[in-house]
Amino acid sequence: MAAKDELGKHGEQIAVDYLLAHDMQILDRNWRCSDGEIDVVAREGRTLVVVEVKTRSGRTHGTALEAVTWAKLARLRRLATRWRGERRDRCERFDAIRVDVVALERFAGDFVIRHERGMS
Repeated sequence: MAAKDELGKHGEQIAVDYLLAHDMQILDRNWRCSDGEIDVVAREGRTLVVVEVKTRSGRTHGTALEAVTWAKLARLRRLATRWRGERRDRCERFDAIRVDVVALERFAGDFVIRHERGMS
């Protein structure tokens, strides 16, 4: 596995652990369809939360949060609707859909986590 892929996988696990520690329930990970991928699908109360995880080892290419474009956020909202539509058989009800970003940046071996709620 390439170093970039390992960093991303490690960052995603840190993000999931963070979300669980903050009382979110993980419903799905790395869900894919023909239109794209959702890193993490979670539930917070009666809200369906789609989480984009961005991990960076430095800021030479900008911050992790800056890597998430408005187009990406719009695509994630569409993917959330599709995910929910494909899971209607589970009888899960959600009052709202939210798109969050968990941005992780590694400095001196430690990760700094920034959780931005409701990005779209």
